[in-house]
Amino acid sequence: MSNQKLEEFNNYIRFRKVAVIGLGVSNLPLLDYLHEQKAKVTVFDQRNIDDISKDVMDKITEYAFEFSLGDDYLSNLKGFDLIFRSPSCLPTVPELAEEANRGAIVTTEIEMLIEMCPAKVIGVTGSDGKTTTTSLIYSILQKAGYNAWLGGNIGTPLFTKLPEMKEDDIVVLELSSFQLMGMKTSPSIAVITNITPNHLNVHKDYEEYIDAKKNIFKYQDENGIVILNYDNEITRECAKEAVGKVEFFSSKEKLDDGYIVDEKVIKKCEDKVRKHILNTDEVKLRGTHNFENIATALAATEDLVDIDTAIEAVKEFTSVEHRLELVREIDGVKWYNDSVSSSPTRTIAGLYSYDEDIVLIAGGYDKNLDYTPIAKPIVEKVKTLILLGQTSGKIFDAVKQELELQGKELPIYLCNTLEETIDIAKKQSKSGDVVLFSPASASFDMFKNFADRGNKFKKLVNEI
Repeated sequence: MSNQKLEEFNNYIRFRKVAVIGLGVSNLPLLDYLHEQKAKVTVFDQRNIDDISKDVMDKITEYAFEFSLGDDYLSNLKGFDLIFRSPSCLPTVPELAEEANRGAIVTTEIEMLIEMCPAKVIGVTGSDGKTTTTSLIYSILQKAGYNAWLGGNIGTPLFTKLPEMKEDDIVVLELSSFQLMGMKTSPSIAVITNITPNHLNVHKDYEEYIDAKKNIFKYQDENGIVILNYDNEITRECAKEAVGKVEFFSSKEKLDDGYIVDEKVIKKCEDKVRKHILNTDEVKLRGTHNFENIATALAATEDLVDIDTAIEAVKEFTSVEHRLELVREIDGVKWYNDSVSSSPTRTIAGLYSYDEDIVLIAGGYDKNLDYTPIAKPIVEKVKTLILLGQTSGKIFDAVKQELELQGKELPIYLCNTLEETIDIAKKQSKSGDVVLFSPASASFDMFKNFADRGNKFKKLVNEI
C-alpha cells in the first residue's frame, strides 16, 4: 500500500527551494533523499568548511547543492519554500522566524516523519529517563514480534525509511525539547517521564522548555494516549490539557488507576484494584527511577502487547550504555558509568539506586542549573566527593553549606582532569563500595558529548 502523504510531499518538494540547516546525524540522510526528489537544496552550517568532513562536502559538491557556512551562515536564509532545521537550531532564531513569517514551512526531519508515518508512533520525552524508557518500549514490542523502528534522539534517522514502513509497524521515538519545539503534530501514544529544569542555557526560560515538552501530546485527537508522571507536579498538571486518554504512573502514591511502584512491586491499578505485575528484584535495572521507567513502558504498550510477553522482555532488559552501567569490579569495588546524568535530578536518582557507600565523581559543563537540591542527597549517600569541571564550584558550595547546616564533614577533592579523579577514587574506595561517575552536568566543557565522556571514563577504569 503506497504512502499517499509521502507521495504528496515528494511532489511538493520537486524543484522547490529547500534549506537544510545543520549537517548533524539527523539531517545527513536527508541530503540523499532531497537529491533523489530533485529539490533545489541549500545547506547551512555554522561550522567552517575545514571543520566539516570531506565525505559530506564531496556529497554536497556531487549533488550541486549550494551551501552557506561559518559565523554568518544564516544571512542567506531567504526565499525558501521549506526549511529543515536541526534540533539545535531553535525556531526562535530570528532568521528562521523571519522566513516563517514570510510563508516558508519550517520543520524538522522528526516532525515530517510523525506527520507522514503510516504506522503508529510512540513518542517519549522527559528531563530524565527517556532513553531507558524508549529502549524498554522498543524491546517489549520486538519481543511481541512487531516490526518496530527506533529513532529520534537514539537509533537512526527514520525519515528516509518512510517508504519501507507498513501500517502495522510501530515507530518508537525519543524526543528532546529541541526536537519538539515548534512541532505541530503529536505521536498517537505520548509519554512524559518528568519535567525538571534543563537546557536553560539554550531555552529562553523554563516556560519555553515546558511548552516544548507539551507538544508531544498537544496535537493528539481523542484517540490519543498520554502517559504522565503523577509524582511530578508539572506533568500531573498536563493531564488537564490532554484531549485523549490519560494514564498515570507513580512511585509515591497508591493510585486507583495507572501503574505504581509499591514496596519493590510494580502494580497495575484499575478501578481501585491493584494487580501485582512484577517484583523489582526480578529485573536487572537498579533504582526507583528505573522501576518508574519500567512502569511507564508497560503503560505505553499495554494495548499492544500481552502482559506476560512484556514482563519477559523487561526481565531480559539490561541497562543502556552510560546509564548506571557497571564497568568493572576491582578488588570488591564496583565502578559505574552514569555519564548520561547531565542534571542534578539524574544524579540524585543514581545516588538513591545504591545501598553501598558511594565515592561520587561529579561536575562538568554549566547549563545554568541550580545545584542546591543535590546537596542533601550527597551528604546523605556519599562517603567521598570528587569534583571536576565548570560546575565543581557550584556543587562544592552547595554541599559545604549543607554540611555546615547538619554539622557533618565529607572529604571533597577538586580535580583538573578525569585521570586525576580516577586516581583519587581508587585510593578512597574500599571493598564493598561503589564508585559512581555521575556528573550532574553537561559534558561540553571537556568532551564532545556524554558518550565521549562515558567512553573515556570506561577506558580509564579498564586500564586500572
